[in-house]
Amino acid sequence: MGRLPSSGRKETVGLGTRAVGSARRLLVLVAAIVMASMLGAVAGALAALVRGAPSLDELRFDPRQTTYLYDRKGRVITRLALEHRVPVSIDEIPKAMQQAIIAVEDSDFEYHHGIDLRAMLRALWVDLRTWSRVQGGGTITMQLARNAFLSQEKTITRKIKEMIWAVQLERRYTKEEILEAYLNEIYLGQGAYGVEAAAETYFGKSIREVTLAEAALLAGLARSPEGLYDPFRHPDRALARRNFVLDRMVEVGYISPRAAEEAKKQPLGVKRLQRDQGIARYFVDYVVQDLLDRYGKEMVWGGGLRVYTTLDLDLQREAEETIRTGLPVFSRDADGISQPEAAIVTLDPQTGDILAMVGGRGEDKYNRAVLATRQPGSAIKPFIWLAALDRGYATPATVIEDKPLSFPDPNGGPPWEPKNYNNQFIGPVTLRTALENSINTVAVQLLQQVGPATVMSYMEKMGITTLVRGPGSPNDLNLSLALGGLTRGVTPLEMAAAYGVLAAGGVYSKPRAILRVDDASGYTLEENPPRQKVVLSEVSTYLLTDMMRGVVERGTGRQARLPDGRPVAGKTGTTQDYTNAWFVGFTPDLVTSVWIGNDVQSKPIVGPKGQQIGSATAARLWGQYMRQAVAGFPVRDFPRPAGIVDHVRIDTKTGLLAPPDCGLPPSQVRDEIFAKGTEPTEESPNCRQPWWQIPDWLRQPIEGLFDGGR
Repeated sequence: MGRLPSSGRKETVGLGTRAVGSARRLLVLVAAIVMASMLGAVAGALAALVRGAPSLDELRFDPRQTTYLYDRKGRVITRLALEHRVPVSIDEIPKAMQQAIIAVEDSDFEYHHGIDLRAMLRALWVDLRTWSRVQGGGTITMQLARNAFLSQEKTITRKIKEMIWAVQLERRYTKEEILEAYLNEIYLGQGAYGVEAAAETYFGKSIREVTLAEAALLAGLARSPEGLYDPFRHPDRALARRNFVLDRMVEVGYISPRAAEEAKKQPLGVKRLQRDQGIARYFVDYVVQDLLDRYGKEMVWGGGLRVYTTLDLDLQREAEETIRTGLPVFSRDADGISQPEAAIVTLDPQTGDILAMVGGRGEDKYNRAVLATRQPGSAIKPFIWLAALDRGYATPATVIEDKPLSFPDPNGGPPWEPKNYNNQFIGPVTLRTALENSINTVAVQLLQQVGPATVMSYMEKMGITTLVRGPGSPNDLNLSLALGGLTRGVTPLEMAAAYGVLAAGGVYSKPRAILRVDDASGYTLEENPPRQKVVLSEVSTYLLTDMMRGVVERGTGRQARLPDGRPVAGKTGTTQDYTNAWFVGFTPDLVTSVWIGNDVQSKPIVGPKGQQIGSATAARLWGQYMRQAVAGFPVRDFPRPAGIVDHVRIDTKTGLLAPPDCGLPPSQVRDEIFAKGTEPTEESPNCRQPWWQIPDWLRQPIEGLFDGGR
């Protein structure tokens, strides 16, 4: 009695065992539920990724392509690209290039269906063993899917997407098409996307021309183009990598050991591509803005356009060099831009083609050739002379007195008294001489006769768009127009085009920068023929051109003279406060405007030692540049139209006839040209008979005596 029954202890132990077993079953159940949930989530995620896989029709390669700008001779000016890429077909890519990339990146490319499980497991084992991501195990198809359609983030989700897209790509495209897309898509360093751009970047040649050794080098770059294997920064590593690719090509069976050893003996052969760094940057910006307005950013920077422009790179280099070497730096502004600045524009007057455009020293993007509206000074005078000649107000021999002038101020202020450059007056002078010497008082009086509105209408016909007519004030309908005092001013581009009308015999050609635009496939999107209009008579333009030749031969533009007697016509222009200096001139083949000034319009062009820059400097730069620009053109005269009468001998003090026996000093006589019907018919009153000539009152009686003697 006193002992506990043994059966009681067994029963207690049994209850504990059952409790533990229940807990274990509960844990297993919970774990199973969690595992099922996780698997469900993974399955759901995978299902979502599969559902989000692209359809076969959506798998279209549309990589960004490089847009090229060419000059008129087919030379590359620059390229526009977010990604420098020049697509080529698989037939244009050498077999050695195709095999090199397959050997080093995906040797089983021809046999798998987008995913290479063996390569992935091998890569996983290496990564686990080294506890790093040494190998990715991605096939060429997977790399193409990532580069063309996905992001570069390193996540499991992206890897799964990459595999799904790769399978779809293999269903949609042939192996050859996938390889072609890959070779055009892959990044190979130095900003080059695709093998064609890479061959150009590293070897200065097309991919069609690369050797086996060069192909192996390009293939080796795919793994680390900007890092380990950059041939410019790490040539030894690049060489070792190239030789590794050659060995892989031997292992795969693409080349023989002998071919590999021969290729290994070759130097790297890379050379930095020498391009004109920043050449024609103002012209390029001018063209790009035009393209953006019509085609949009995506097409211009990634659409692979081929833009054939009017620019002549040879002339452009000469123009840029002229400013670089010929224009001194007096100061720098608050932004560090050298002052004074300058602009040069050269056009073909027969077509309006922009052959050269310099919008400044190249230290900023502000294109002064197109955007800077500045006072033209005396460069405006030819328009006044032209209106007077064309309207019949005057001839080259018309005489106007150079004298002091005074015009009352309608608002009660001090009178306006225009002065000449030297503050002197020379009395009666022909319009030819007045233009050659840029006499202000004659220009004002001639404008007064013709009328500002008339002169402005001629300027507008010749392409000047910046004039202000009114209503209201200020406007340009006043006599200060004669000295270039405009409300807004003019631009170098429009001044070149306006003077080009004279060189072209009265035909205005709208400035043209683009000849043709082709798309990436070679289809022509647009062609731009010259836009021209006859705006003046040939006779009037020839008369003025002949007068403007005197500006260069004898007048204020002598610094612009060209060798070999090449005819040049032009006009200087300096504002009275020395804030702008111009020379605009032309030959039968080219018209060029040169402008100099500070970006701060009110600041005179004066150096730290008081040296001034005026139109003589502009004419000197014009001559320096144009001596090179016209070297390829034959020397020829301006075409002379019908309706011109020449060799009319005149008295320069009266503009009337001076026959050989007039007796005037040679300095007062010259041969002049006229529009037929406008030449003088009256003899100058300044003619005097030689002392030995018998006067009429005595000659007649003597003749009578002799007649009577017969």
